Parts: sequence; structure tokens; C-alpha cells
Amino acid sequence: MTTASKITLVRVAFIPIYMALMYASQGASNVWMWLALGVFILASLTDYVDGQIARRYNQVSDFGKFLDPLADKLLVIAAMTMFCQWGRMPAWALMIVLTREFAVTGLRLIAVGKGNVIAAGWSGKVKTASTMIGLCVWMAFPGSQAVGWVVTGVIVVTTVFSGGEYFVKNWKCLWD
Repeated sequence: MTTASKITLVRVAFIPIYMALMYASQGASNVWMWLALGVFILASLTDYVDGQIARRYNQVSDFGKFLDPLADKLLVIAAMTMFCQWGRMPAWALMIVLTREFAVTGLRLIAVGKGNVIAAGWSGKVKTASTMIGLCVWMAFPGSQAVGWVVTGVIVVTTVFSGGEYFVKNWKCLWD
């Protein structure tokens, strides 16, 4: 197993720790929320670090290509689920994110079955980064409705745009 993949596994291991801290915070701006934010930031930074290591040291692997985006999705969905549970994020917004993730994964599976690989697009990277940053801001100000609506808006817009881009650029995979 490569160093990059081990770092990605650390991100996955951070998720239950993050969730426990979020539950302990009960959605309030307290020490537990700040600890959860710290864990979320560390986990998010591993996304950048594992990618840099994989490219710089030629550690790109099939396992890493599978695990890295899965780890990102699990971390982000864990945070959004908590905000939904607390009634701060509308469930329809989380559903848009989940639908996009399943749809893009399905498109990639169809493409692979036809011998094509769909690489991560720039808009997908922007979506991931803006979502992670937005969720960090929201955890810093968990009681702010204004922050919640702005973060939800950014997440929904970048999610829809990047999902649309994947399908526009790769629609032929569905019909060939």
C-alpha cells in the first residue's frame, strides 16, 4: 500500500472521531464543535497531501483512485448529515449532493465498462474545496442562519454545476 493511500485511510479514520465530536457538541459553538472543526480541517488537508504525494512520488494507484474520492464524499456527507439532523440544512440540499454523487459514480462505471476513464474535472475539485471550506465556516458559526444559507447555496450550486459538467462532457458514454 502506498503512502498516499495510507494518508487517505487516515482521512477515513477521522470520520467517526469527527462524528462523535459533532454529536458531543449538540450543534452549539462549544469546545466539542471546535474540536470537531479541527478534526474536519485535518481530514480535509489530508485530501491535498495524499494527492500531492501520489503525483510527486508516482504513487497513483487504482486503490487510491477508488478510495480518495470515496473518503471525500464520506467526510462531507457526514458533516452535512449532522447539519440536517440539527434542522439547519434542508434535506433537499443533501439529497441533491447524494444524487449527484451517485449519478457521477454511475456514469464513471458505465464509462469504465466501455474502456473509458473519466478523470476528475476541475469543477469537481472546486466543488469539493468550496464544500469543505464552507462546512468549516459553518462549524465556526454553527448558529448563524445566514452562514448556513450561504454555505448551502454554494454547495448546491457547485454540486449541480459540476454534476452537469460531467454529463455534458461524457454524455456519449451513455449512448455508445
